Amino acid sequence: MTVVGSKRDITEPIPGVDRLFPPDELAELLQLSDFVVMAVPHVPETTKLIGREQLQLMRRSAFLINIARGLVIAQSDLIEALQANTIAGALLDVFEREPLPADSPLWTMPNVIITPHVSGYPSKSRSRIRALQRERAAIS
Repeated sequence: MTVVGSKRDITEPIPGVDRLFPPDELAELLQLSDFVVMAVPHVPETTKLIGREQLQLMRRSAFLINIARGLVIAQSDLIEALQANTIAGALLDVFEREPLPADSPLWTMPNVIITPHVSGYPSKSRSRIRALQRERAAIS
């Protein structure tokens, strides 16, 4: 497996990362990746960092994982890409609006896994995930 990543200063290597891309080479990184994990802060530069254009660059077999902040992905563009099978799927722990509205199409998409904003709190995750699973089962 080849691991690629992105950070502002690519002069310092990261153990386990085979290649680092500066932010202005995000397009190339997206084209190479099977799994894209968003783990960035929400600052003006990262607002809707991933939108329609970036999703179209990704492989059809790629998965987008967002454990960062909801606003780093243009959620309506992501929904459109998932419905059109532009990408294979998504795992989402955060959303533009939290909690995710009950009428969001993300809830019923077979290619989406939703967790209840627990990526930063692993010890509290189990009970919140079980509650979300029960809730989701009631919707289906």
